[in-house]
Amino acid sequence: MAARRDIDGSASVPAFYGKELRWKREAAGRTLQETVEGSYFGATYLSEIERGQRRMPVELARHVDQLLRTDGFFERRCADVHKARRSKHAEYFAHVVELEARAKEIEEWNPTLIPGPLQLEPYIRAVVHAAYPRATEESVKEKVEARRERAWVFEDSKGPECWIVLHESILRQPIIGQDAMAEQLAHVVAVARHRRFIPQILPWNAGAHPFMMGTTWLMTFTDAPPLMYTEGMYSGQIIDEPELVGQYTSAYGRLRAAALPPKESLKMIEKAAEDYGSGKCGR
Repeated sequence: MAARRDIDGSASVPAFYGKELRWKREAAGRTLQETVEGSYFGATYLSEIERGQRRMPVELARHVDQLLRTDGFFERRCADVHKARRSKHAEYFAHVVELEARAKEIEEWNPTLIPGPLQLEPYIRAVVHAAYPRATEESVKEKVEARRERAWVFEDSKGPECWIVLHESILRQPIIGQDAMAEQLAHVVAVARHRRFIPQILPWNAGAHPFMMGTTWLMTFTDAPPLMYTEGMYSGQIIDEPELVGQYTSAYGRLRAAALPPKESLKMIEKAAEDYGSGKCGR
């Protein structure tokens, strides 16, 4: 049997936290499966936390503290782990990047922008400059690179299944030049045709509908409970309370019902791309 790889606790806060968790678990004579029994989480999920690849949710930390009798140690350390900077992304978004990499399915609603992993550089630059008008060129380049690194979410055939609802105004109110907008929308169409990414457009005259404020993601996993993420311009929040996530999930179903069918939506995006390319769409 291959030797078990040790954990470098100095690599990051999550790695330090995970190494301590493994030590406490093994000192108590518990296997991974025995440790997660009675929780919503799987043994694989816990193993990834121990290796510093995931951050521990508060509810799992409480479960572990009670099981291993660690006097609230892991719950107290959750705040340190969530504050740890792990990537080029904003601090509030770093954990979401980790989660989307393990999601089985992602459902997203965006009332104002094309989803980040589908954005090309001109579009990303426009969004970044609008939010951070004093950002240096170096900072803008870093944000562009970080966002393009997430393109796999929609483009990789092994990525999560994605269902995206976009407001029609995203097609009608360009934030970049016509040629760049044509290329951007054509890219959305190309990705949708080659992957499991399914788009729906909510018409501008759809009337009152769920999620009339803010970007919303719903993520499901094979080894953990579903959760929801909502985001503003400078902040974001993960919601994992089961009853509340259930309410949001039901509301998303109603939103999809109010949107145009996928085939019709894709044709609308394709037509908008053609119109921008031919100069028919003005600002």
